[in-house]
Amino acid sequence: MTGAALVLEDGRVFRGQAFGATGTTLGEVVFCTGMTGYQETLTDPSYHRQIVVATAPQIGNTGWNDEDDESRRIWVAGYVVRDPARVPSSWRSRRTLDEALGEQGVVGVSGVDTRSLTRHIRERGAMRGGVFSGDALTDVDAMVEQVLASPRMAGADLAGQVTTEAGYVLPAQGERRYRVAALDLGIKTNTPRMMAARGIETHVLPVTATIDDVLAVEPDGVFLANGPGDPATADGPVELARNVLERRIPLFGICFGHQILGRALGRGTYKLRYGHRGINIPVIDVDTGRVAITSQNHGFALDGEPGERFDTPFGAAKISHYCPNDGCVEGVRALEVPAFSVQYHPEAAAGPHDAAPLFDEFVSLMEDPNATAG
Repeated sequence: MTGAALVLEDGRVFRGQAFGATGTTLGEVVFCTGMTGYQETLTDPSYHRQIVVATAPQIGNTGWNDEDDESRRIWVAGYVVRDPARVPSSWRSRRTLDEALGEQGVVGVSGVDTRSLTRHIRERGAMRGGVFSGDALTDVDAMVEQVLASPRMAGADLAGQVTTEAGYVLPAQGERRYRVAALDLGIKTNTPRMMAARGIETHVLPVTATIDDVLAVEPDGVFLANGPGDPATADGPVELARNVLERRIPLFGICFGHQILGRALGRGTYKLRYGHRGINIPVIDVDTGRVAITSQNHGFALDGEPGERFDTPFGAAKISHYCPNDGCVEGVRALEVPAFSVQYHPEAAAGPHDAAPLFDEFVSLMEDPNATAG
């Protein structure tokens, strides 16, 4: 078997065997705690330029199918696993995970002590790293030098690298009730699917879209999608969000889109130590105390405290949701204009589905344009 290694910027080396393509890949090393849904994770554009560590020890048991991709390709920079399945077991499988990674040129490593690696990242924080295999597997000093020369995630403007090149339309199921302009910051395929089930026709626009492009759609609402990178770099989408708020068009944002709305409301953002990535993360609704188990993938967060009310250029707003694990802001709602957002994923294809009714809340805002999210 071909040797491989994950090398971190602090000099720590985790050795294993080549998995997927061989060669070199660089990115931010993060861990994902999901026990299932690896195909959705790998094809989520929000993971662009990240080397993902799977904390679940067995990966690839159900192979790779042609239906569950969340975008047009695998976006992770690299994949680190402990025990890959030798033979997939699913009637839907069309190829092995190893084959899917190899076909798309994704460099990975297997046989790694992912428990030790995850504990290391939890203590030291997410950091730059590289997976090296085959001829690229050289001396440690040379590999660390390559890692240290790679760009950091803080300050990374990545939405433009994953967005659609041109706008497109996804029809509603049955009769069209509403038309939504969705800004593609890294949108996942299940989002328009969830909207279509509620009678929404979704017009997906590239990240460069202006307010004129949005208004040309004649939307009943605007959606800000998930996506990768540092929200502090997304000045264009923030300006678009402000223009939407000024016109009181109902607005809903998730993940990166949540951070965009937060910035439009005047909040700052910061980088988390190791982020929230998985499908088992609790969120508390400040108003009701209800706990939802959610899917998340973010390394940045909004400034704020649970339940905090604050002034914005568009009236009052509040921090509506938070994570009990660390107090991280998980939702924001405007109180005088129709806008709200959450840091987690109500469209989670691999589950859980606790947050799916947020799409119904968006529909309610579009039903009554004079209502507010608060």
